[in-house]
Amino acid sequence: MDALFEQLKHPNPNLRDRAMLEIAAQRDENTIPRLISILDDEDVVYRRAAVQALGVIGTDSIPPLENLLLHSDNPTVRASCAKVMAQVAVNHPDASFPSTGITALQQATNDPNPVVHIAAVMALGEIGSPAFDVLVDTLKTTENVTVAVAIVNALGDSGNPQAVEILTQLSQDETIDEYIRESAISALPRLDQVINYKNRTW
Repeated sequence: MDALFEQLKHPNPNLRDRAMLEIAAQRDENTIPRLISILDDEDVVYRRAAVQALGVIGTDSIPPLENLLLHSDNPTVRASCAKVMAQVAVNHPDASFPSTGITALQQATNDPNPVVHIAAVMALGEIGSPAFDVLVDTLKTTENVTVAVAIVNALGDSGNPQAVEILTQLSQDETIDEYIRESAISALPRLDQVINYKNRTW
């Protein structure tokens, strides 16, 4: 296993990908904690590979990340935790995403660090329907324009027909921040494209 972890640092992405899959396939009780310990590593390649490997492992990775996401003193670790959750959603779209993970991500949208709160919104967007109401609620309550714009963009990419009404209202609301309104205007045609793509019959 040590050799596989070393391969996560390799400059060749194919070797890194192979190592991630092997680590996930051969994992034991130490694998997830060991990968989590890399999330504050200064080596960006190594850190990203650990994020991706945890994403390959799946929902078992999430419970130990929830506390770190909300309470780590290191913003890089907090952002990495949110990115792992996004990777889990991407790699395991049919798995039931833990509700505690969604709640932690919702709380992380209030993180003072922009990298963290944007990563949290993106993860909620990747989770899709189970996190849709959370995204909408956060959009209504947040006072952070950056978070609101990130949510609007996530809704634009969601392919969820319910997002059409929300984005339409925002695009026509002249009382809200102009940046949010313009983001909604540009997100609507993108949402329409995604919905049409999902509804295509091959």
